[in-house]
Amino acid sequence: MTERDLLSSDTYSSDSYSSDVGSSDSYSHLAGTLADPAANSPPQPLREAVETAMRRYFEHLDGSQATDLYAMVMAEVEAPLLACVLEHTDGNQTRAADALGLNRGTLRKKLKLYGLIEGDAP
Repeated sequence: MTERDLLSSDTYSSDSYSSDVGSSDSYSHLAGTLADPAANSPPQPLREAVETAMRRYFEHLDGSQATDLYAMVMAEVEAPLLACVLEHTDGNQTRAADALGLNRGTLRKKLKLYGLIEGDAP
């Protein structure tokens, strides 16, 4: 079993997410929760999914030492995040960069890194 297998989960479905995701009110609670882990609001589904995946990962390590964990987790989260935002913006990289709060050049570099656009990946 690879490290990626340990982090992936098919126990989460779209049914566990709020049906009013498109409404502006559904995003108002995210700023406090994402910026401040000690916020009094309940954990969001993404946070719960990450926590569950990490606990499962550590259980499967069975005493082995984890290495480069931060980079591995960020790559697992960042690639689908970029792909979804790019899809949401109909491939418009400027709008995607704005939505993500990234410089367009930084976004392009990351898209190439994950093979989401044509180009030489580092």
